[in-house]
Amino acid sequence: MAGTPTARASPGGRDPGRRPPLPKGFGTIWTTVALDLVGFGIVLPVLPLYAKRYHASAFTAGALVAAFSLAQLVASPFWGRISDRAGRKPVLLVSLAGTAIGSLLTGLAGGLALLFVGRLVDGASGASVSVAQAAAADLADPDQRARLFGLLGAAFGIGFVLGPAIGGALAPIDPRLPFFAAAVVAGVNAIVATRRLPETKPPGDRRPAVARQRASAWRMPGVRNMLTVSFLSLVAFSAFEGTFALFGQRRLGFGESSTYLVFLVIGVLIALVEVGLVHPVVARLGERGALQVGLVLNAAGLAILPAVHNRWWLAPPIVLLTAGQGLITPTLSSTVAGQVEHRRRGEILGVQQSVGGLARVIGPAAGGFVFGHLGTGLPYAGGAVLVAVAAAALAASPAPVAVPGDPSPHGDALPERPIA
Repeated sequence: MAGTPTARASPGGRDPGRRPPLPKGFGTIWTTVALDLVGFGIVLPVLPLYAKRYHASAFTAGALVAAFSLAQLVASPFWGRISDRAGRKPVLLVSLAGTAIGSLLTGLAGGLALLFVGRLVDGASGASVSVAQAAAADLADPDQRARLFGLLGAAFGIGFVLGPAIGGALAPIDPRLPFFAAAVVAGVNAIVATRRLPETKPPGDRRPAVARQRASAWRMPGVRNMLTVSFLSLVAFSAFEGTFALFGQRRLGFGESSTYLVFLVIGVLIALVEVGLVHPVVARLGERGALQVGLVLNAAGLAILPAVHNRWWLAPPIVLLTAGQGLITPTLSSTVAGQVEHRRRGEILGVQQSVGGLARVIGPAAGGFVFGHLGTGLPYAGGAVLVAVAAAALAASPAPVAVPGDPSPHGDALPERPIA
């Protein structure tokens, strides 16, 4: 699978280009992630403005947003490891409950201290994406894993489109209302999930890995290479996200509404790529091939962006950039999941989420510094270089090897796993 084209039939004679039915239980996992991200999206746009009610400075308001990512960075590998031992469902339920409690604390806060507590609680419990990916990997045949990860990525995008729209509609009624709405969404989601969410990890798989398997992710060459690619590409993309509003204002005369529209288009395009293109591209080129295409498209979009001085010329780099990102995100996660023995998937995907969180802290900060001190287009030119380095690192990395006790990287089917 990874590293080789998969145009031939997979074991059992199945055509990998055909879209088989989704695994039983995946629809509930998808809905759980989508609703969780709707709740998160409700809160995010209004949080800095809400903090100003308590006389927070711009730095403090930014730190309040960063507190979520920092807590998630620390906690994600822990929750992934717990999901490997106790099962995916309990951890997803804890994540939803933590979102509800954190949002409720934020809405009830009477000062900055409780606001920070609320965001830290929400961030520390925010394991839904990586654990849901591990659950999808439990359900999927290897040649369908990237497809399921792409659909989960689309759930993420839908949440970020609907959430801010809902929050923006509720905030004028009462500044606390978006946080209470997020708490209700997460709480109801948790209650429904207790009955409908499947457990994808059978009891026989829920045992600690033996000592020789407990090596750090960074000591596993295949995983280390993928985490490096993930970090470099996400630093570049998050630097773009963090500075594009300034670029649009300075170069193209964009106001807030124009900038919001561009980001809405970016979110929709990425979701469309993850739903419609990931599966056929992976079926034709394999995961590594699809990842290389995504990196090349991403680097090309970033490299063209500094030359844009006209609104009409913004379309080509945005399309290239978003198409690349839509291929990179699910394919990277799927490749990482395929590099490790299945009893460690939750942990390693949690590590990847932490690496992504670190990249999203460094990228916007570095991009803002370069934009303000070195030049308007340099964050994107520098990002193109980073993505090119990531593509070179991927090309130079050895082909993945089969993991003992797991399917081979060339498309052998996973053993069937019962669903509770």
